[in-house]
Amino acid sequence: MYNFDEVINRQNTACLSVDALEERFGSAKLTSLWVADMNFRTPDFIMNAIRKRCEHEILGYPVAPEGYYEAIISWLKKRHRLSVNKEDVGYLPGIVPGIAYAINCYTQKGAGIVIQPPIYTPFSATINNNRRKIIYNRLALGGNHFELDLKDFEACVSKASMFILCNPHNPGGRVWTRQELEQMAAICQRHNVLVISDEIHCDLTLQGYTHAPFANVSEWARNNSITFMSSTKTFNMAGLASAFYVIPSKELRNKFQAYLCNNECAPPNIFAYTATQAAFESGEQWLNQLLPYIQGNVDFVTGYLQKNIPQVKAVKPQATYLIWLDFRALNLPQAAIRDLLAGKAKLALNDGATFGPGGEGFMRMNLARPQSVIKQALGQLKQAVQP
Repeated sequence: MYNFDEVINRQNTACLSVDALEERFGSAKLTSLWVADMNFRTPDFIMNAIRKRCEHEILGYPVAPEGYYEAIISWLKKRHRLSVNKEDVGYLPGIVPGIAYAINCYTQKGAGIVIQPPIYTPFSATINNNRRKIIYNRLALGGNHFELDLKDFEACVSKASMFILCNPHNPGGRVWTRQELEQMAAICQRHNVLVISDEIHCDLTLQGYTHAPFANVSEWARNNSITFMSSTKTFNMAGLASAFYVIPSKELRNKFQAYLCNNECAPPNIFAYTATQAAFESGEQWLNQLLPYIQGNVDFVTGYLQKNIPQVKAVKPQATYLIWLDFRALNLPQAAIRDLLAGKAKLALNDGATFGPGGEGFMRMNLARPQSVIKQALGQLKQAVQP
């Protein structure tokens, strides 16, 4: 039903991915494979729901309809076996704002916060900007995926007030197993550390893997964690700035809601409820067709690199449409890798160094593109690496 092979021109649509290339990379004539949104059409059932809402020509202050909560509750139960109640759920204008709110709500200035680099860049920026202290529990690249160092994790958590988990992991695409999450939860319990679980990529878990919500791994985890989720990453509508929290603990939830209200953080844009409800009510078939297409792009990239550019290795993702590429065999400094990609290959990828310790020598590539675009991009990369 859905054509993911369609190539869509996004130029001059106020599109960050394309219209900011000149500013970010020094040239507008690059293939955009960086910022994490898709070059696939936002699904018709979402666009139709927005159009229908626009037929009522007053865009006043919104209130969440019952269907919004029902759609979230049903989706989480069916897709992730996570049971939540209406009162557990609330709107956020995005995952990163939610993390910033949580940092300020639950910790004091100077508090230690654990993150696991290489990690989604705004984690460290948000901690620094709010005058907290970053504590790095570095992930190790073992074989073809990232691995935990639990001994170091406990040493880090013992000095912290909060742990921000990326589940699944970005940029590594790692789907943490239930056992790994249980181990992390047990350590956080021993040291009375609050867990913030960013699960925005949970619906993009690929074939052969199963997402385990952190709140499901133990009773302690359920009552001592805050989960942030969103339909926007999965259904390509990040421009609507819509996410939601899940907080089963009444004590934690009341404190968070009070913070949002006191700081006037809560009101959403009018299409946030409409789009999220439509996505979770009607999105299963679309998602079930998207995931094999992403998997096909993952398989194509890993196979092409092995055969044609063995100097560049792919960390094969277990989730997300992002792939972590290892350029270390080229023996180039990070600036030279950036120049190779943007200057010679004419490709815009995310700089691995911006993801923190362990990111040097790597770049992140967005695979939510028509496969013809991915093939062309890899051809350009091959010419740049092997002129």
